[in-house]
Amino acid sequence: MTEDEFDAFYASAFPRVVGQVYAFTGDHGQAQDVVQEAFVRAWDRRRDFAAVHAPEAWVRTVAMRLAVSHWRRARRWLELVRREPLPEHAAGPGPEHVTLVAALRKLPEAQRLAIVLHHLCDLSVEQVASETGAPTGTVKARLSRGRAALAKHLSGDDGVDGGNGGDGVLGGTSSGKEGDRDRVR
Repeated sequence: MTEDEFDAFYASAFPRVVGQVYAFTGDHGQAQDVVQEAFVRAWDRRRDFAAVHAPEAWVRTVAMRLAVSHWRRARRWLELVRREPLPEHAAGPGPEHVTLVAALRKLPEAQRLAIVLHHLCDLSVEQVASETGAPTGTVKARLSRGRAALAKHLSGDDGVDGGNGGDGVLGGTSSGKEGDRDRVR
């Protein structure tokens, strides 16, 4: 990939990948930082990118891994400085966004990643399987379980499903995506 081709790739892919990583992390600044770092690593390998089947997927994978590494380091740091309270952040996102991010954070990492890649990045089950290295059946199970758990968290009912059944933010049973199953109400 030439420098001009890389510049065009960067200009088109950067905002999209930042949005996807932001959905995974819930922190826009961190998302921008890790995506920028992923593009720096891609720049060093730009000559080999002609052989890469999906360079945006490569950048997204690197960014997601960097985000997880940053989260682990931040968690360790927080344990060290827990004695002092952290300053409050300025208000920003709306209540629906906050609710969705909070519900996504309650999911196990594998389910959260599958939900974000499938519903927010609009990847097929096969593409999610390819990016995560999991079999398609595992991805379908993670999506199904993740949507069920997310529906419970979003309805505010973490016990029995008496809420909207997942027909809200991410589409739930009405999305028509693979892996959806009719629920008995």
